[in-house]
Amino acid sequence: MNDVLFGWYPYFCLTVFLLGSLIRFDREQYTWKTGSSQLLRRRQLRWGSNLFHVGILAIFGGHFVGLLTPIWVFDALGISHSFKQGLAITVGGIAGVACFVGIALLAHRRLFDARIR
Repeated sequence: MNDVLFGWYPYFCLTVFLLGSLIRFDREQYTWKTGSSQLLRRRQLRWGSNLFHVGILAIFGGHFVGLLTPIWVFDALGISHSFKQGLAITVGGIAGVACFVGIALLAHRRLFDARIR
C-alpha cells in the first residue's frame, strides 16, 4: 500500500493532469483565455493571486529542500533535527495559510462577482 500511495499514485496524478490539459487544449483551444476580468476587481485579484502563488511556491520549495536534502547536510550546517522540524512546521504553516487565503479570495471573486462568472 505504501508503494502504491507514494510510489505510483503521484505519477498517475501527474500523468492525468498533463494528458487532460493537452486534450483540453487540443479540443477546446479558445477556452484557454484571459478576458477583461483582470480589470474587474483588480485589488482582490492582485492580493489573491500574489498570496496564492507565493504560498504555493514556498510550499513547493520547502518540500523540495526538506525531502531532497540529505541529513548530513543539515548536520554539517549545525542544524538540529528538532530545529529543522520546527522551522518546517512554522514556515510551512505560514505558507499554507497564505496559499489558502489567496485561493479563498480568488474563489470568492470567481463565485460571487457576476461579471467574472
